[in-house]
Amino acid sequence: MDVGCWVFSFFKRELWVRVAQLAKFCLVGASGMVVDMTVLYLLSDPTTLAWNLTAAKICSAEAALLNNFVWNEVWTFRDAAKQAKGGWMRRLVGFHAICGFGIGLAVLLLHLFHTWLGINVYLANFLAILLVTLWNFSMNAACNWRVRHAPCTTP
Repeated sequence: MDVGCWVFSFFKRELWVRVAQLAKFCLVGASGMVVDMTVLYLLSDPTTLAWNLTAAKICSAEAALLNNFVWNEVWTFRDAAKQAKGGWMRRLVGFHAICGFGIGLAVLLLHLFHTWLGINVYLANFLAILLVTLWNFSMNAACNWRVRHAPCTTP
């Protein structure tokens, strides 16, 4: 097999691996939204525990983040987690840092699109979510669950 063909084959395979991971990452994110909404309801609704809304939101967001980390660890990036340097605790801290930055980025993008560019607030929020999802996925794939390939050997 010539080198050009091997390189094309490698990147084509790598692309499909990443596309599958991105789809799983988005499904995990959707499950996190369900966790967030459920915990927020249970903690803040007047018919349940009636906590302060801010405290309830902090807890619900953390529950969703932990849910997402666990599912990404055991499903989305399962093969990479087995190869990753450092333990799951290091990846959890990294996941928190990346997603925390993503929250700040989402707020900035929402203001950029809505306040400065005049885009409808819900469309602006949707665009911010899309961009931050790509940020969270790419940074977590690169930093927390990086796949290390065996060195290339030519036949």
